[in-house]
Amino acid sequence: MNGANTFSRRTIWLFAGSLAVGCLMSGLQAVAQTAAGKVDFGQQIRPILAKRCFPCHGPDKHEAGLRLDTHKSVLSELDSGEQAVVPGKPQESELLARVTSTDEATRMPPEGKPLTKREVELLQQWVAEGAAWEQHWAFQPVAARAVPAVKQAGWVRNPIDAFILARLEAQGLTPAPAASKAALLRRAYFDLIGLPPTPEEVDAFLADDRPTAFAEVIDRLLASERYGERWARHWLDVVRFAETNSFERDGPKPNAWRFRDYVIQSFNQDKPYDQFIREQLAGDEMPQATSEQLIATGFYRLGLWDDEPADRLLARFDGLDDLVTTTAQGFMGLTVNCARCHDHKIDPILQTDYYQLVSFFHDIQHYNPGSQTDISSPELAARWAEHDRQLQELRGKMEVIEKQGIVKMSAEDQRKTEGREREKLLKQKLKDFLDEAQWQEYSKLLAEFDKVKNEPIPPRESALTIKTVKSPPDTFVMLRGNPHVPGQKVTPGFPALFHQPEPIIPKLPDNVQSSGRRTALAQWIASAENPLTARVMMNRVWQHHFGRGIVRSPNNFGLLGDPPTHPELLDWLAGEFTRTGWQLKTMHRLIMLSNAYQMSSQASPEGLARDPENNLFWRFDMRRLSAEELRDTTYAMTGKLNLKMYGPGIYPEISREVLQGQSQPGNGWGKSSPEEQARRSIYIHVKRSLITPLLSAFDFPETDGSCEARFVTTIPAQALAMFNGEFLHQQSASFADRL
Repeated sequence: MNGANTFSRRTIWLFAGSLAVGCLMSGLQAVAQTAAGKVDFGQQIRPILAKRCFPCHGPDKHEAGLRLDTHKSVLSELDSGEQAVVPGKPQESELLARVTSTDEATRMPPEGKPLTKREVELLQQWVAEGAAWEQHWAFQPVAARAVPAVKQAGWVRNPIDAFILARLEAQGLTPAPAASKAALLRRAYFDLIGLPPTPEEVDAFLADDRPTAFAEVIDRLLASERYGERWARHWLDVVRFAETNSFERDGPKPNAWRFRDYVIQSFNQDKPYDQFIREQLAGDEMPQATSEQLIATGFYRLGLWDDEPADRLLARFDGLDDLVTTTAQGFMGLTVNCARCHDHKIDPILQTDYYQLVSFFHDIQHYNPGSQTDISSPELAARWAEHDRQLQELRGKMEVIEKQGIVKMSAEDQRKTEGREREKLLKQKLKDFLDEAQWQEYSKLLAEFDKVKNEPIPPRESALTIKTVKSPPDTFVMLRGNPHVPGQKVTPGFPALFHQPEPIIPKLPDNVQSSGRRTALAQWIASAENPLTARVMMNRVWQHHFGRGIVRSPNNFGLLGDPPTHPELLDWLAGEFTRTGWQLKTMHRLIMLSNAYQMSSQASPEGLARDPENNLFWRFDMRRLSAEELRDTTYAMTGKLNLKMYGPGIYPEISREVLQGQSQPGNGWGKSSPEEQARRSIYIHVKRSLITPLLSAFDFPETDGSCEARFVTTIPAQALAMFNGEFLHQQSASFADRL
C-alpha cells in the first residue's frame, strides 16, 4: 500500500475511526444478537486474518508495522503510535475501524471485496471477549474426550453414536432411519472389499435374524484377502503410486509393483499403523532389515523423475521437495512445501522448518532406474553366490590357457583380444595356437562353464528401494527456494510450532550405509504424542466409510484446511486408535457397528433445511462407485473376475486411437491375456502418461502428487464409456452367456 492506503499515517487512522463510529456501535449490538457462544479463534478468527489480512500484514509483509500472524504483534504498538487491537475494547481497536470504514480510500483490505458482515461481527465479538489467541486445533495434543450425554440414549450403540447424536440434538435434528438389510450389506461389501455380495450371500444375510449377523459379516470381510486389495488402493492414492517416471519418455520404474503388493499385504495382516509408517520412512535403517522392510522404502521412489533435466541441481531439490511434501501431507496432513521459498504465509511453518525436514532426507541418493536392491531369499542368494563362484573359478582357469595361445598370435590379433572382438577371435583362432593337450583341457573347461552358466536357477528378485549414503551433505536454507543460492546452514529438526527438542539421531551399525536421520523422523511421526498422525489417519478411515472426512481436507489440517465438523469425535477416535495398538481393523469394526454408519440415506425436510450439506451426519450420504469398483463389479457380474493376487502389473486392451496420443505410440504398454486382464483393477499397470481410459473417465486420480480425495464428476465420457465402450460391450455378451 502507499499514499492514502497506509496504516502508518495517524491522520488517516483518526479519519477512519470517526467514519466507523456508527458502524462499530451497530456492529457491537449485532454481536450480542449473533453470538450464540464464545467465538472460536482457531475456526472463526484465524481464517479471516489469514485470507484477508496476511497478504499485507502476515509473515512476509508488515506494512505500517502491523503484523497479524502472532498474538504479540497483534497487540503491539503500530508505527503510528496507535494499537490495532485493544482486548475487550472494540471501540478503541483501530483494526475494527478500518475494516468497517465506508471510505474506500481507508477501508481494509484495500483491494477486492470488503469483509462480509458476518466476518466483521466475528472480529468484533473476538475483540470484545478479550482477543484470545489459541493454538490451532490440529497442533494441540489429542485430548481425552468424555462421551457426551444424549436424550435418545436408546439410539446409541457405541460412543461414536453419542458424539453424532449430541450435535444433532443440539440443532433439533433427528437421525435418519436405519438402512435396509440389503442396502447395509451392499454398503459393507463395497466399503471393505470393493466388490458386491453374491445373490447367495444376500439371501443368507436377509434370512439371518441374529443380532450378531452384521458383526459376523464385518469380521468375515476384514479377514478376506480382498480387504487388502480395496484399502491398499486408498493408501496408494495418498503416496502418489505409479510405475513410470512421467515427462516425455515416461520410462518404467522397475519392480515398483512390489510396493503395491507390500501395501496390500500390510493391510491384510492388520499391521499396526505406527509400524507401517516406520517401515516406509526408515525400513532400511531397521535392525537386520527384512526384504519386506526394504520394499517399503519404495515409498521414496514413486514420484516423478526427469531423466534429462535442464538444471540437475534444481531437479535434485525438486525430488527432495516431493519427499517432504508427500511425507508431510500423507502422514501428518501438513502443506509444509509452501515454505520452500519463504515462511509459510498461513501456517506457522518457517522456511528453516522446511529445510530442516529436507535435511532428514538428504542421505537419500537421487532416483535412477538402477535404484534396485537384491531381495532374494537366503537360499536363493546362496545358490547364486555358489553359481557365480564356480563361473569365476572356471573363467580363471580358461584365461590361463587363453594367455598361452594369445602370446603366440600376431600383434594385431593380440590387440583385438583386448577389446570387444576378444570372444569372436578366440573362437576362430585359439585352437591354432594351442597344443593338443591344452586344447583338450580348454574344451573341457568350456563345456563345464556352459553347463554351469545354463543351470536352471530361479532368477534373482529385485525391488525398487531407497539408496542412501552414510554421511549426507550439509543442508542450507535456499534463498527464495533457489538451490544455487544457499543461505543459513541447518540440521535435522522438527517444525518449531511443535516445540520438540532436537531429534536424537541413532548410531547405526557400520555396515548400514545410512545416516539414521530418517529413523528419528519416523519415530516422531509414528508417536502417539504427535498431535497429527492418529487424527489424520482416523480422518481418512472415516472419509472412506462416510464419503467425506470429519475434516473435509484430508491432506490439509492447517489453517486454510477445513475445520473438523466433529472435533471431539475425531480426538476420541484418534485416542482409541493409539490406545488399541494402531489396529485399523479394530477401528473399522467400531465405526461400522455404530448406528451412525448404519443409517439410511433417507432425507427429511428439517435436515435438508437446516443442514443441506449433511455436515452433522444426520443421514448417510450416497456415493457413486469408484472407477475400480465399477470395473471389478462388471467382471464379478459376468463371472469372469480373476482373483489371482500380486505380481507385475497387467495391461488391459487400449484402443489404437488412445495409444496414438503418446509421443511414441504404444511404447511401454504390454499385452495381457484375457484371463490376466480380468484381474482386479489394483493390479493394472499405472503408466502416468497413459491411465487406462475407463478408470480415467471415472475419476482415477492424477499421480503426480498425493491425492487426498478423488473428484466425483459427471461428464459425457462416462456415459459414452458405459454405452459405447468396447469393454462394456464384451462384458455384456459375457453376462448374457452367464444368464
